[in-house]
Parts: sequence; C-alpha cells; structure tokens
Amino acid sequence: MQDRTYTADAEPGEDATVAGWVHEIRDLGGIAFLILRDSTGKIQIKFEKDEMDEELVEAGLGVSRESIVSVSGVVEEEPRAPTGVEITPTSLEVIAEAEPELPLDPSGKVDAEISTRLDNRTLDLRKPEVQAIFEIRAVVLSAVRDAFREHRCTEITTPKIVATGTEGGTELFPITYFGEEAFMNQSPQLFKQLIAGSNVERVFEIGPIFRAEEHNTPRHLNEATSIDFEGAFCDAHDAMDVAEAITRAAYEAVAENCADELETLGLAAEFALPEESFPRLTYEEAIERINATGELDEQLVWGDDLPTEGEKALGEDVGTHYFITEWPSEIKPFYIMDDADDDQLSTGFDMMHPRMELVSGGQREHRYDHLVSGFEQQGLDPVEFEYYTKMFKYGMPPHAGFGLGGERLLMTMLDLDNIREAVLFPRDRQRLSP
Repeated sequence: MQDRTYTADAEPGEDATVAGWVHEIRDLGGIAFLILRDSTGKIQIKFEKDEMDEELVEAGLGVSRESIVSVSGVVEEEPRAPTGVEITPTSLEVIAEAEPELPLDPSGKVDAEISTRLDNRTLDLRKPEVQAIFEIRAVVLSAVRDAFREHRCTEITTPKIVATGTEGGTELFPITYFGEEAFMNQSPQLFKQLIAGSNVERVFEIGPIFRAEEHNTPRHLNEATSIDFEGAFCDAHDAMDVAEAITRAAYEAVAENCADELETLGLAAEFALPEESFPRLTYEEAIERINATGELDEQLVWGDDLPTEGEKALGEDVGTHYFITEWPSEIKPFYIMDDADDDQLSTGFDMMHPRMELVSGGQREHRYDHLVSGFEQQGLDPVEFEYYTKMFKYGMPPHAGFGLGGERLLMTMLDLDNIREAVLFPRDRQRLSP
C-alpha cells in the first residue's frame, strides 16, 4: 500500500495511515479503543463516541477480530497507550472481514492443541511467540550459510527426484516419473560426494530430504531440512570441526541478533552459547558411560545402536554438545570408510545435543573397489548406482562430510517440545495438508 506507515514508525504529530489486523476491541462506554497489529507491533486507535462521526465509530467497533483494516488519522502521544502513542481516526476501511468464530485464538489467551494450530497455521503464525521461532530460524540459516562460506564452501542444489535411494531399504517415497518409478531423495549424500570429487572441493546444501519412516514422535518428520557439508581432502576430524563451527555460529548469531525474539520466548536469561570445544567420545566410551548410569534395563554391548533412553542418559551425563566417534563399521552406511588400522571400526561420527542426535557424518570411502564391495554387502545392486560409482574411477580424492537436521538444531536451541514447532507446514504420517 502506498503511504502506509508501520505501527512501530508512527510518530506523534504526523498524519499516518496504518494497516493490519484487528487484535482487540475495548469498549469503555463513552470511549473505545481498537488495537491494530502489523508485523512491527501494535498501535491503539481511539474512538471518542460523542465527538466522532457515528458511521466511523460503528465501523471501527463493529468489525470482528482478525479482520484487515486500514486506518488514517493523527498520531498523538499517549503514555497510557501500549506503545506510548495512539491514532485518532479520520477514516477507517475494512479491507477483509474475518468470521467472528475463529478456530483458535491468535492472542494466545486461549491455548490450542498442536494439531489445531497446524491445521490453522496462518492464524497460529499471528502469535508473537510463533513468529519469533521462524525469525530465529531465518537468522540460523543465514548464519550457517555465512559460516560455510568462511570455510571455503560453495552452495549447491542437488536433485530431489532420483532413480535410486541413497541408502536403499523401505524408507523411500516412490513416485511416478513419466511412467517410470522414481523416488523422493533421502539425502543429497551421493550427489554432494560427486561434486566434492570435482575441482569445487568443498560444498554445502540446505534443502529438503524425504524419509518414509513410520515414526510418530515429537522429534521425527518425513520431510525435513538437512544442512549438508562435503569436503575433499578432509577426514572425519575436519568434518567434525566444521559441524562444530557452524553450530556455534548459529548460536552466536541468535544471541547477537535475536534479543527481542528470545525475550518473547522467555529464553533471554537462559540462552547460552555451546562450550568452546565439544567433547569427542568414542562409541566404546559412550556405551560404557551409558551403562554406568544404570538407566537402562539391559546393559549395552558392542554393536548395539544407542536407544533413545541411552542417548538421554548420556546427554544428561555429558551436559553439552558432544561427538560420538569410531562407531562399529557394521552399523554405519556403506559409503562410510573403515578405520585405516581396524576394519571393525568406522570413521563415522554423530554430533549430539544432550537431548538428541543432530548430525551424522564421517569420512567417505573413495576407493572404487571398496565402494562397490560396500554396496554388495548392504544388499544393493552397484549397477543401479553406476552414475555414482563410475566417477570413483576417475580420480576421487579422500573426502568427508555430514548432514545436520535443521529442525532438530532449532528444536534443541529453543527447547521446543515438538519438532513440528520448528517447521511451518510439517509433513508426518498423519499430515499432508496444509
């Protein structure tokens, strides 16, 4: 709209036209107030019934909450108003009227179930605390991009429709692609390796991944945002350094740029940066420490994956972000390289928040024969992945990388109860709309 003034910019003595949502109406008898909200805040519109045009008063006080209105008038100083100023209107236009019965209360005075909120996400996003999450999310992704560039990385975009799955198995969403079967990609893993094998060397991607896992938990999604890195002439330790650096960069950016949002979420006092150096535990050390907590009914043994209860117990014991390294080869994907001195160990690593896993990564197998053998051991047909494997015949450097869950990073950073709070329109087993 031309000549529109945002509520935060309204100055006493000015003629202004503000536009936004009707947040609240307070009728006190001879005087009434309409609180108008836009993306910058709220402003009070004052109606003195005996001194104003009757139609103008009726229009202002008869409109339903969350309707879109445009108001013109003189901005006046008023210390008792929520923002220290108010507008005495000379005109009011109802641009789009909202139905009187709303499916949820955008003011937040009445709580709504998460399913109701997600069904009506547009209304839900009108709440300051929900907006704050996504303002912080934008800052996090911007900071991550800047941090990757500082590590000499080039941003890439890889296909999300593929002929074969990255890891095979049942965790694939099949689609019909011009009469042929195709799949939504589980990960940019194979493509980012191919690009790291070019002269580009270091790459990153922030994009969607799709996994047909039948989870129904507060920390799983079927469409998620993956923050990926791959670097030529890198080993697992180099990749861990990068994962740690971008995680710290995200926290630092939020601390520096999101004071208002943290205040809105009630986190201003407790928001803390991660420790300078994340502890690095071997898998063997991790299961020993989990067993020592006594939190599990059965002791873990070598080769076990870590159950959720074990991760929680270890996270409480460590108390900060940390890595688990030297996983057993048999429980890591085929493209993870074995340790040079012990083929029972892999170069794979996970980066953990005390609440949950955030990152999975490792050094990749760059030797053609070993790579093909890994496909076969995992029950995958190397012929179906020839577009990938043949490039390893033409000079593939050692390389390493990781994938970091974007929503999990935000969920743990902001202490959210449900990962769906960190994504605008979640996709899970029950939700395909909106």
